[in-house]
Amino acid sequence: MSNKKSPSPYMLKSGCACGAHSSQAEHERAFTAITASAADDEKMFGSYVERAILRAIVPNPLQRRAFLQAVGASTAAAAIAALFPLATATDVFAQGGVPEKKNLKVGFIPITCATPIIMAAPMGFYAKQNIDVEVVKAAGWAIVRDRTINKEFDAAHMLAPMPLAISMGIGSTALPFAVAAIENLNGQAICLSMKHKDNRDPKNWKGMKLGIPFEYSNHAYLLRYYLAENGIDPDKDVQLRSVPPPEMVANLRADNIDGFLAPDNIVQRAVYDGVGFIHLLSKEIWDGHPCCAFAASRDFIEQTPNSYAALLRAIVEAAAFASKAENRKQIAEAISPPNYLNAPLPVIEQVLTGVYADGLGGIKRDPDRVTFDPFPYESFAVWILTQMKRWGQIKGDVDYAKIAKDVFRATDAEKAMKDAGLPAPAPAKKIVVMGKAFDPAKPEEYVASFAIKRS
Repeated sequence: MSNKKSPSPYMLKSGCACGAHSSQAEHERAFTAITASAADDEKMFGSYVERAILRAIVPNPLQRRAFLQAVGASTAAAAIAALFPLATATDVFAQGGVPEKKNLKVGFIPITCATPIIMAAPMGFYAKQNIDVEVVKAAGWAIVRDRTINKEFDAAHMLAPMPLAISMGIGSTALPFAVAAIENLNGQAICLSMKHKDNRDPKNWKGMKLGIPFEYSNHAYLLRYYLAENGIDPDKDVQLRSVPPPEMVANLRADNIDGFLAPDNIVQRAVYDGVGFIHLLSKEIWDGHPCCAFAASRDFIEQTPNSYAALLRAIVEAAAFASKAENRKQIAEAISPPNYLNAPLPVIEQVLTGVYADGLGGIKRDPDRVTFDPFPYESFAVWILTQMKRWGQIKGDVDYAKIAKDVFRATDAEKAMKDAGLPAPAPAKKIVVMGKAFDPAKPEEYVASFAIKRS
């Protein structure tokens, strides 16, 4: 009789950890295939919350696949729902992971465009996400940019074009930045000095000095567009001066500028103080245009993903609250104090409610003077890039679609909206500026179509 022992059926092969493959590489390939197959099966299984619960209960992808194939998706869902009520589970999963950093600083400029970012502090939207956020007022956009780049701010309220410019290294060192959410739509106006109340035809504005908040802003691009459509070359026929929003009314009063295109609370303050009147709202140039954004560096997003997600959820929920007309007076009261907008309550109420004095003796009513829709459509970014190209801020070829997709993080915003139980965003946003439709699939044709341009 031979003394040689038969190999045990439980003895591991030397080739891989599980003993079923000739090598570790073969093991990893097989495991990847199983995981992919399990993921395909799970797509048929309920909501993302249900799938997350299933993965937590049955961590092994092969076992999950076998379980689903054995009992069927509907039976599995019923069994899990009995053990773990989905209403509770949805609330738990909506909160995401534990924030890596709970004490955060978010910079802002004191304008109504920043309403969701500002109001989320005093109205408890940040606290709901278990983060302690200090919203820090800054005097100008270059300061916000530089302090965010230098990581003094974890994230910031920025003009929507700024993260595009920063990512491309225009006006600053190149650093990958992202627009996580749009703060507001519309919400700007052209304000002129009272001395120009009888000079309403822009074709007669040659020689005027006009203020803009920042070179890389939709304020600047919309004002340039408006002037050019009226035959005024914004680089030759007028002077465009960058003026921080908090200093605009004082400059108008001192006659340093003839007018400005600026956020509505700045415009309304000029009316309130009797030094300016509203020539037109920015929505009369492009109804539904984006203005400001919640922005963060790629480093912050990748190094503290849970903190980033918590911030985004808070801002998306604040924007949803601000979108309802019945909440606007409450919000105005919350954000008008000195540590936030530092403005008389009637000024902020007029902006947010859309019932306002025009400075010429009239009372206007427009509930969509400013609206709040957080979804960062990539077509918004493409339009902005065309204006950067049109006015010579970008040289050479531009990969519009790639830059837009890299910087405007539509997927993140959509997830945050779903987590908050908000309706899914529309698949696309129609863009019409002064009667001219914009096709984001043909950006170079759009740039070439303008008679007045630098490129």
